[in-house]
Amino acid sequence: MSEGIVVAQTGDVPEGEAIKIDAAALGTVDDIAIFNDDGDFFALDDTCSHEEASLSDGWIENGVVECPLHSGKFCLKSGEVLSMPATRDVACHRLIVEGTDIRVVPNPERLAS
Repeated sequence: MSEGIVVAQTGDVPEGEAIKIDAAALGTVDDIAIFNDDGDFFALDDTCSHEEASLSDGWIENGVVECPLHSGKFCLKSGEVLSMPATRDVACHRLIVEGTDIRVVPNPERLAS
């Protein structure tokens, strides 16, 4: 059995879009956003580190997600903040694609206690 939790199928996440996975399903402190950037999939905490906005509602392009509220940008690969007004990174989670299954391995630092 592979590690991680199956959260979606690749067809569930249209290209250039994202879906939100409820924190309760993964045991994490924040919901997790699964992004599809030109067929590459990434997983980050869903809440922007600047304000309470859902990154899964943001714009995705060239390995970057832009927050829909104030346009802060984050690297999809690492969660690193790339532009103001955000100043703190968001957590990145390991993602495994097996066939059409998308599995998330939650970042141990972001597990709910």
